[in-house]
Amino acid sequence: MNQVRHELDACPGLSEADRQKLIKIAQDMPFVADISRSDLLLYVRYDDRGAVLVSQSSPHSTVPIHAGDVAGRRVTPADEPALFRTLRFGFRARGNQRMIDGGAPIIQQVWPIRGPEGRVIGALVIEANLIGYVRQKARSKVFQKTVRILQAMLLAGLLRGVADLAPFTAHDGILVADGQHVIRYASGIATEQYRNLGYLDNLVGRKLISLDTGDEEMFVQVLQDLRGREREFEERQRMLVRKAVPLIARRWGMPWYEPWKWLRRRPMGVLFAIHDATEEKQKERELKIKAAMIREIHHRVKNNLQTVAAVLRMQSRRSDNVEVKRLLADSVARIMSMAVVHEYLSREEGQAINVRDVARRIVYQTREGVLIPEKRINIQLLEGHNLYLPARQATACALVINELVQNAVEHGYEERNVGTISVELRDEGEQVCIVISDDGEGLPSDFDLERTNSMGLKIVRTLVQEDLRGTIDIESDGGVRATVRFSKMILEGEENWNEQG
Repeated sequence: MNQVRHELDACPGLSEADRQKLIKIAQDMPFVADISRSDLLLYVRYDDRGAVLVSQSSPHSTVPIHAGDVAGRRVTPADEPALFRTLRFGFRARGNQRMIDGGAPIIQQVWPIRGPEGRVIGALVIEANLIGYVRQKARSKVFQKTVRILQAMLLAGLLRGVADLAPFTAHDGILVADGQHVIRYASGIATEQYRNLGYLDNLVGRKLISLDTGDEEMFVQVLQDLRGREREFEERQRMLVRKAVPLIARRWGMPWYEPWKWLRRRPMGVLFAIHDATEEKQKERELKIKAAMIREIHHRVKNNLQTVAAVLRMQSRRSDNVEVKRLLADSVARIMSMAVVHEYLSREEGQAINVRDVARRIVYQTREGVLIPEKRINIQLLEGHNLYLPARQATACALVINELVQNAVEHGYEERNVGTISVELRDEGEQVCIVISDDGEGLPSDFDLERTNSMGLKIVRTLVQEDLRGTIDIESDGGVRATVRFSKMILEGEENWNEQG
């Protein structure tokens, strides 16, 4: 609606009440466009020689006339003569045939829009291709009158709640019930939907209360509120989504050709748009079940990894060999890093994992499980962006962070008891950057990452190059700084990810 307000602000002579009514009409146009199977265009004159299209609604229920968004288009009397006759004289124009979009014949109707004071403040153009117009004219007279009532209600600003309804589609059925709760019209799709519920007889002429469905309940509710409603009903193993809109006119079948002149309004019935969402809901349930199973699998994997880690800790306590203890401790830390990822996957609905949360857990586990009391080493996670990655990349990142932090703890402070290790996650536009730095003893002068014998660094290099398809750079100048960069491009077969937070 921001574009509508922007265009209206550029149109002189409109009061605030006029603008609010035009905005209300623009909000309600999509539903009427769907039921009418027509494109609806809202024009406002900005001077004697031109008008601007402030809002456009194309139907979801059929192929629209205007393939793209044409809102904001300026037109002149030469472009739209019927439109300017309506804007000037306040009369509706009908049956205007013209050719657009590759020569397709278009039927156009133009209705004046009057403000609270009765002055013409705009025009609603209803356009349909000739084939669709002929088909619409061949439909039930009750349905045609219902469409005209909805269009008149739109012009009068009497539609309430329809802007919140889900779009009407070509697969939705339609029922129209009059003020006596009697069905006056049922589309072919609606008839088939009710046959699936076991109602094989003709619906037209039946009272809503004779149907063991949610129609009667919604009928009473929308006529009490005079507001459109949408609800889901599970009936006989079918899931039906009903949209109900009250029909307001002077008497049944008589729309307002001049809706600003009504003396008394009263509800004449209800339009039901019914969508059979059984298959959609079934697929949704299946996806939820599958997601729950996947989360349970991740939960069990996490528990199994923690069990393996516990067994390795027991082995470590029983061993008197310092080297064996160190190797087992390294293995426990790697296993726990993978367990962290599976823990998050077991709790989250989707596949994206916040690497910052994973890094925070790894830092905590290293503090609690690796550092010995004599070492007063501060391991900190620097503030930065939340980075969400799919499971495969998040697992690789967790292992990389764990190995680099452990490497800093074990080799950077052999002769020192005090120091700081920092973990930093950065968003660099097209790339993600992970930096692990310490103020420890530094690397030997002949250090070469490609030829190193360190198992941890070999693991890091393989993970970065093979799993993350990135690069790693290690510098030593008064400490060690390891920088890992990889593209935000997801590997083939992985889902896309977005930064959040």
